[in-house]
This record gives sequence, structure tokens and C-alpha cells, in this order.
Amino acid sequence: MTATPELGTPRTASPDLLRSAFRRHAAGVAVITARGASGPVGFTATSLTSVSAEPPLVSFGIGTGASSWPAIAETDHVGVHILGEHQSDLAATFARSGADRFAAPTAWREGPQGVPVLDDVLAWLVCRIVGRVPAGDHRIVLAEVVLGDPTGDGRPLLYHQGRFNGLRD
Repeated sequence: MTATPELGTPRTASPDLLRSAFRRHAAGVAVITARGASGPVGFTATSLTSVSAEPPLVSFGIGTGASSWPAIAETDHVGVHILGEHQSDLAATFARSGADRFAAPTAWREGPQGVPVLDDVLAWLVCRIVGRVPAGDHRIVLAEVVLGDPTGDGRPLLYHQGRFNGLRD
């Protein structure tokens, strides 16, 4: 098999190749939260996936070097928040290293199981962690949905080409 001009020039597998390829993959934006030893923690995730309807399971990835990882590694429950297109600033806050993610203007409250629940999201879930699977420099967290609210108004926030975007018709 030979490369054709239509295929371009293949690149050897690397972190940069993976990042470059996935910048072209539009993904929904979520924020994962948990109660940490010294307060609430959270991070922006584009790896959220529905895994199973029965039982209701979701998964997400988190780097083991992430500031939220120690809390996620120890906690029993997490909050999963589906963001709306009006929440790009919130997504950026939870994606930024060193940010005080739960300070104003972030609106949140303590929810079931002590999980921080963000206000004004399209949907939120409280989930019980059932597994943490090693995957390179990340862990894939499997979590069973305990309860939630899918009734928020608006359209989803997407991540594409390194930017947060709204859905276009």
C-alpha cells in the first residue's frame, strides 16, 4: 500500500498526532466535580461517554498529573455536568490550570453525597465510581448514575479545533 496525494503524508504516532487528530473531532463539553480533602475540585472533560443504559454507566478520562486526580482517585462519588453553549467561560475556568474554579462567578451548591453541583447546566448527574482503569498517563473512570436532572434549557457547548463553540444549524 502506498500513500496517495489525497491521503497526505502520514505521521508516526505521537502525542502531537493524537492531539492534532482529535482537534478535528467535535466533542460535547462537561465538567466533572468532586469533594476533595481541602474543598471542591473539578475539571473540564470532553471525554464523557455514555457506556451502558442498564445499569446506567458513564465514563470519562482524567490525567494522573491533573490537580483533580488525587480527589477523583479517592472519592466515591462525582458530579457530571453537561454544559450549554452559554457556558464557554465556565468551561475555560475549569480547564485552566491554577484557577480558583469554585470562586465567583461560578455558581454551585453542595449536592447529594457532598458532590459540588453546578448551576444553570443542561443536565447534571451524581454518579458512584465503580472503576478506575489505567490507560497510559490517564485513568478511565467508570461511574454509575445515582440521580440527576436533565431539564436545563439551551443548546450544548462543543469543543472543536481548540475552541469552545455553539452548535450551528
